[in-house]
Amino acid sequence: MEHGIDRNLATSADRADYLVELSNIVRRTDFGGPAPRSLHRLGLVVDALVRLTGDRDVAVYCVADRSLLGGRREFTEPGDAPTLARWVAEGLVEEVPDADERVLEIAGMTGIQVVTGDYYDDHRIEHPWIQGNTWQFLRPEPVGRGAVRLAPLDMGHRTGAEISKKMELSALKKQGLLTAARKPLVEVVGRAWRCPDARCSLYSVHRGGRVMLPRMRGGVPTCELHGTPLLDDGARPGAAQVKLVLDGECVGRYTLDEGARTEVGRAPGTADGIGLAGLLPAERAARVSRRHLLLAVRGGAVVVRDTSTYGSRIRVAGRRGHLGPWEPFAAAAAADRPFRPGDEVELTPGLVLTRSGRRFPAELAGAWRAEGARTALPPGAAEPTRSL
Repeated sequence: MEHGIDRNLATSADRADYLVELSNIVRRTDFGGPAPRSLHRLGLVVDALVRLTGDRDVAVYCVADRSLLGGRREFTEPGDAPTLARWVAEGLVEEVPDADERVLEIAGMTGIQVVTGDYYDDHRIEHPWIQGNTWQFLRPEPVGRGAVRLAPLDMGHRTGAEISKKMELSALKKQGLLTAARKPLVEVVGRAWRCPDARCSLYSVHRGGRVMLPRMRGGVPTCELHGTPLLDDGARPGAAQVKLVLDGECVGRYTLDEGARTEVGRAPGTADGIGLAGLLPAERAARVSRRHLLLAVRGGAVVVRDTSTYGSRIRVAGRRGHLGPWEPFAAAAAADRPFRPGDEVELTPGLVLTRSGRRFPAELAGAWRAEGARTALPPGAAEPTRSL
C-alpha cells in the first residue's frame, strides 16, 4: 500500500512546520485500527494537521527509532514496511538509535511543536524545559469515523522520584530486562553476573567500579562485549545512595554498601562516617549532633535512626514521589524508619539528607518484589518493621 503523504514529509527539520515522533505514532493502537504498527496512523495525523492549519502542504519532519523498521513483521499492511524503508532511504524519515533523544534535541533547539503521545519522563533531567510545558507538544486523540484531532499535551511536573523510576525502566528496557507487562526481570536484576572471559570485568561486582546490567538475548543474560552467556555469580550485593542538601543545593553524595552502618553528624568519629562539620557554616554545625543519624543497608534497602540530641524530622515520598508532611522521629512507631528513594530527613532547618532517586539493581529488584507483596496484603494489614 502506497501512501499519498510523501509531499508532506520534509527532508530536514528547518523545512518543517511540525515534528513527528514516528515510532510513537505508528505504534499507537487507540486509533487507526488494531495493527501493532501502521503507517495509516501517520496519514491520520497529517490529515489532522491539514485541518488544524488549513494548509494541504503542511510539512512534517519524522524521526523514528531504528527498531521500528526492524520490527517489520508487526506491520500487518503489506506495503507499510517497504514504504517506510523507502522514506528512510530518501531522507524523508530520519532513522536513529533513540528517537526520543533526537526529537527532544530538535525541539529544544528550534521550539518546533512535536506530535507525540510520550511524556518523556525519563529525559527531564537532560531537558528541564519539558517540565510544565503546555504548548509545544500535541497528542493525537481519536474522534469519530477513524479520524484524529490534535490536542495540546500538558507535560505537567514530575518529581525527582518519578523521573528516576522512569529512567530505571528505560535503562532496563534497553537491556531487555522488562517483561511484556513492563515489570523488571527481578530474578535477573537481583543477581550478580560475570563473563566467562576472565579478563572481562563489565559485570563483576568484585572487580572494577561501574558494573553493567546484563543484556538479555534469547532469554539468556549475555555479555554485551563478548556475546557469550553470563555466569550466575550469586545474589547481587546491595548498595544505596544518599544526598546532603543545604538550602536546596546538593553539597554531597554518598554511596552506602551492603551491610554498612554509617553514622552521619557533625563529627561521627568513624572512618566510614559522613562528617558534616566541613560542609556547614559554624552556626549550622552547632545545631547538628556529633552523631546525628545512623543509616544501615541490607539487601539494598535502607533504614535510618535518629541518634541526635537535637532531634530530626522525616517526610516520606508517596508512590508518585510527592512528599507527605514533616513528622518528628519521636512520632514514629519504631526507632528505625525505612528510608526509601525520595524520602527526606531534616537534621536542622535547611539541612536535609535525602535518598537519591537512583536505585541500584539489588534495591530495584527488592522494591519490585515488595510492591508485588504489598498488593497481596489484606486491607489494613501493616507492613513488617525491621531494626538496625
